[in-house]
Amino acid sequence: MQFALTVPTVTDRLIQQALLQVLQPLIDPTFSEHSYGFRPGRRAQDAVLAAQAYVQSGRRVVVDIDLAQFFDRVSHDILVDRLRKRIDDDGVIRLIRAYLNSGIMDHGVVQSRHEGTPQGGPLSPLLANVLLDEVDKELERRGHCFARYADDANVYVRSVRAGERVMALLRRCYAKLHLTVNESKSAVASVFGRKFLGYSLWVASGGEIKRKVAAKPLAAFKQRIRELTRRSCGRSMPELVERLRSYVLGWRGYFRLAQTPQVWRKLDEWLRHRLRAIQLKHWKRGTTMYRELLKLGALPSVAKQVAGNSRRWWRNSDRLLKTVLTVAYFDRLGVPRLS
Repeated sequence: MQFALTVPTVTDRLIQQALLQVLQPLIDPTFSEHSYGFRPGRRAQDAVLAAQAYVQSGRRVVVDIDLAQFFDRVSHDILVDRLRKRIDDDGVIRLIRAYLNSGIMDHGVVQSRHEGTPQGGPLSPLLANVLLDEVDKELERRGHCFARYADDANVYVRSVRAGERVMALLRRCYAKLHLTVNESKSAVASVFGRKFLGYSLWVASGGEIKRKVAAKPLAAFKQRIRELTRRSCGRSMPELVERLRSYVLGWRGYFRLAQTPQVWRKLDEWLRHRLRAIQLKHWKRGTTMYRELLKLGALPSVAKQVAGNSRRWWRNSDRLLKTVLTVAYFDRLGVPRLS
């Protein structure tokens, strides 16, 4: 029996969550220890720490695998076959098959599907792990060092030649599952030129391998901060800080493993610099700047000099203004620190 569902109802979601609660404790313990995604007690940061340990042990070449449109290309027949090897209950299998076959609304018409898992469905991550565990077990059988988070997998080896053999193996394994390696994003390369789950690795003094935020997520962070702190946004400083706070705290929480204190300090300084520029823009006129700075305890000479450059927002928000709108001032406003 197939169900054509476009948006899961409350009842549908409750059934899926109930299935997840029953299946997770039964299936999860059978997964590879090298799998970290969507599993109780495991996080992306654990996978990053595992990768760091492999590189520290001398494995400086990575087989970085990206699967093309993974969640859209999961074969229902192959997945159900793998599930039958783990679940001896035809009723549960039928429910999962119905979940997988849920239709997609296309221009008002429900289209059935035979591949892919519902995006955002509570069962989809568990089912993805069921399918990909087969590849994990093959890598384990061959003694490889690897870490996988959902469809993002890295295998660490000691030479490019060994990496090319692993890449060929993975292509064969994924082909059996009707999955395709995204060749443009996958590579056998030095670990120091690749990122994994937003992190990259670098060599510190003494040969110690350390973690840092990769260039792309770092650039994305700064771009998002620029969007949240546009000087023309029209929001009051408390409103702006409130919006900024949730994003910065979430980002800091995920990247707390980064071992780059100097980068954190520079980001903190840059963020506060932007906020000082916004505060000047809010005050607009030199007379208002002079008055407000005196209220904040600025020396008359400092307030006068800042007010005299009232239209030079960015340049004027450094140097003297830092002695008034200090780190402690932004702490009181609730601006979180990165360092």
